Amino acid sequence: MSGGTATPEPGDGASIPRPSVPAGRGLDPLTARRRFITVSFLFWLPIGMSIATGVLLFTDRGMGLAAIAGFFAVHSLTAAAMELPTGGLSDVIGRRTVLATAGLLNCTAFTLFGLAGATWAITLGMALMGCARALSSGPAEAWYVDTVHAHAGPDADLRTGLARGGSAMSAALALGTLLGGGLPWLLGLGPGVGEWLTDATGGLVIPLSVPALLGALVEIVFVLYVLSALPEPPRPRVTLRGVLGGVPAAIGAGLRLGGQDAVIRRLLLTASTTGAALAAVELLTPRRAAALMGTAESGALLFAGLACAGFVCSALGSQLGPLAARLTRSSGRAVLTGRGVLVLGLALLGLTTGSTSTLATAAAATGFGLVYLGLGVAAPNANDLLHRRVDASGRATALSVQSLALQLVAAAAGLTVGILPLGPLPWLLVAAIVLGGALLWVRRTDGGPQEPAPARPVPAGSTPER
Repeated sequence: MSGGTATPEPGDGASIPRPSVPAGRGLDPLTARRRFITVSFLFWLPIGMSIATGVLLFTDRGMGLAAIAGFFAVHSLTAAAMELPTGGLSDVIGRRTVLATAGLLNCTAFTLFGLAGATWAITLGMALMGCARALSSGPAEAWYVDTVHAHAGPDADLRTGLARGGSAMSAALALGTLLGGGLPWLLGLGPGVGEWLTDATGGLVIPLSVPALLGALVEIVFVLYVLSALPEPPRPRVTLRGVLGGVPAAIGAGLRLGGQDAVIRRLLLTASTTGAALAAVELLTPRRAAALMGTAESGALLFAGLACAGFVCSALGSQLGPLAARLTRSSGRAVLTGRGVLVLGLALLGLTTGSTSTLATAAAATGFGLVYLGLGVAAPNANDLLHRRVDASGRATALSVQSLALQLVAAAAGLTVGILPLGPLPWLLVAAIVLGGALLWVRRTDGGPQEPAPARPVPAGSTPER
């Protein structure tokens, strides 16, 4: 496992100043784990709150479906465009600074969603949220891994902490979905409370916008916690010119990761198939729920319940991830197990499409849960493998490359699924794609604890293929 603190060698992106000391040397692994879990929960709670009401809020503001689709496209494209540059930025100026910046951007975005109804304001908010998503895709996890390595060495267990962080993220999304869907409903129960709120603010605040504004307040708490609870050692002083000049080298190193290391290449391909699965679930499930319930409003309520249950299954899967690795004696085989569960879930969703019988509905709900359970089992094991292949100088960049692969394929899969006829075909096509990615892990070495790891710490972008 490469967990050293060596700076990059010439020719592998060394033009960006890199820290020579891992983050948080004074924290023990248990404390670092608790703080990583808290950061994961606080970051994803406001996002969960926006899931149930986001589309309804924009609709109430007078936006059509085409405009809303455009808003989400702005978010996805911004996140994809910013992934590698912001990953390299975290490796240069520090995890804490980048995480706090992500929180401030999200705070601004949620404020715009809650108060503004103009198209330009919502577009700006989605762009800021996409940038925050890119900024947040690696720093917290990279800080946790650096801290554990600094205290316990490069052979320390990472799966448990990564699994707990994934569970915290899923729990935050589940709780946030319930809060986001329940608050407007509760405001509507009181005699005239919703109308009073709208009148008192001149229409700026409506019941559907309350979750977004509450999310902005949570983001402030997130920023304060990050700044106070994630210590990092002093980093080399860098100028703006030095940072900007080094970003292209960091991007190049990130893009070379998959080409130079077979394990990382499989991880990136696995992440891309995850993007296809999530795109199908997020695009097709709400429409299916509305068709089952008969109205869009009832379908939205059903989807909120399904999403919450899915996040709970994902949290359970994350907790089972280390056990799966122990039982299969390999992180790679645990990834294969999780992907197999995911394929089974997608197949159930596809085979039950078009039927409204009780048995088919129960099978579809089971398939939905299996999708998220499989994702939860595979994620901590996949990231454990990734962290064994890169060192602290490029860890956040590697996580950004992984996230980039997921988002790009998710965008392409979403467009493809959207033009296919409704029925089993989209589901089964995505299931076949995920199955192809899962087969990459059959009879493959993964560099896990039971198999030889690289002989020396390997900076990101220069890991030899095995």
